[in-house]
Amino acid sequence: MSRPSPSDRSPTFGLLLGLVITLSAVLAYSAYMTWQIRGLRELQTNLVDRNRKDSLQLLRIQNDLNLLAVAMRDMVSSNEPYPLTAWSAQFERIRTDLDDAMRLEAGFAASSRTPEQSAFLTSSFTQFWDAVDRIFALARGGKEKDAREQVQNSLQERQASLSTAVARLLVQNSENEEQAGQRIIQIYDRVRRQVYVFLAATLLAILLSSLSLIRWNRSLFARLEEISERRSELAQKLIATQESTLRYISRELHDEFGQILTAIGSMLRRAGTHAPEGSSLRADLQEVMQTVQTTLESVRTLSQALHPVMLDEAGLESTLDWYIPNVERQTGIEISYEKQGEPFPVDGSAGVHVYGVLQEALNNVARHSGAKRASVRLRFLASTLELEVKDHGTGFPERPNRRGS
Repeated sequence: MSRPSPSDRSPTFGLLLGLVITLSAVLAYSAYMTWQIRGLRELQTNLVDRNRKDSLQLLRIQNDLNLLAVAMRDMVSSNEPYPLTAWSAQFERIRTDLDDAMRLEAGFAASSRTPEQSAFLTSSFTQFWDAVDRIFALARGGKEKDAREQVQNSLQERQASLSTAVARLLVQNSENEEQAGQRIIQIYDRVRRQVYVFLAATLLAILLSSLSLIRWNRSLFARLEEISERRSELAQKLIATQESTLRYISRELHDEFGQILTAIGSMLRRAGTHAPEGSSLRADLQEVMQTVQTTLESVRTLSQALHPVMLDEAGLESTLDWYIPNVERQTGIEISYEKQGEPFPVDGSAGVHVYGVLQEALNNVARHSGAKRASVRLRFLASTLELEVKDHGTGFPERPNRRGS
C-alpha cells in the first residue's frame, strides 16, 4: 500500500500551525501595543501633565514677583506718603503665596531640570526674603532712607533676577512640552506603521492559508473525482461480470438442463407406450412425466428470470411482450401494457437494465402492494427510453415520527 503524497495529506496540521502562529503573533503584538500605549500614557502623565502643572505654578510665582515689583516701585516712589512698614503685610501675604507655590512647583518640577537650577531658585528666594527682612528691620528702626536705598539698589535687582530665572524655567517647560509632543507624534507614527505592517502580515497569512486550503480542496475534489470514476468503472465491470455470469447460467439452464429434461420426458413417453394400458407402471410413468414437465417449466422460468435468452435474440420490445403476459399468468395480477412512440433498437446492456428494473418492480407489486391491477408504460422518445410502472396497492405503512425528548 503506497503512502499518500504530501498533496493528499490532510491540511489540519498546517492550518493548526498557522492558527497557532497567527494567535501568537496577535498576542505578541497586543502585548507590544499595550507596552507602547502604557509608555505613551506615562509620558503624557509624567512629562506633559506635570510640565503643565509646573508651568501653572511658575506663572503663579511670576505673578507674585510682578506684584512684588509693583510694591517695590511704590515703596521707592517719592509720591508715596506712607512709611515702608505699611507694605509689610502685603509682602507677608505674597511671601505666604510664594512659599506655597514653590512647594507645589518643587513637586511638579520636570525631570529635565537640573538640581543646580532648583538649588539656585531656592537660594535666590531665600536671599531675597532675607534682604526683605533686613529692609523692614531698618524701616522699623527709623532708617527709612537707608531702607529705600537698599530696596532700589539691591532688592529690585534680586526681584528682576528671580523673574528672569522663572521666565527661563517657563521657556524650558515650553521646550520640554514641545519635545514631548514631538515624541508622542513619533510614537503614534511608529505605532501606525506597525499596525499597517501587522495588518499586512495578517492578511498575507490569511491569504497563504486560504490558498493552501483552496489548493488542498482542489486536490481533494480531484482525488474524489478520480475515486468516483474508479468506482463507476468498477461498478460497470461488476455489472458486466454479473450479467455475463447470469447469461452463462441462464444459457446452461436453458440449453443443457432443458435438453436433458426434454430427452427424459421423451424417453418416459416412449416407455409409457410399451407399458400395459391401465397398469400401475403406466400411471407411475405418467406421474414422473408430469414432474419432469413441471421441472422443465421451472428451469425455463428460472432461466428467463436470470437472463432471458429472448432478450439477446429478439430484443427488448419482444421480450417485454412475452414477459408481461407470463407475469400475469403466474401472479394473477391484471397488467395493462402500453407502448408509446416509435420503437427503436435498444443495445444489450441498456436492455438488460430496463428488463431488470421492470422485473424488480413487478415482483414488488406482487409481493408487497396487494394490488390486483397494475400498469406498465414504455415510452420511446427522441433519444431516451422511459419505463413507468404503477399499481393501486396499499404501499408501505407510514412510520411514526420519533422525536427526541
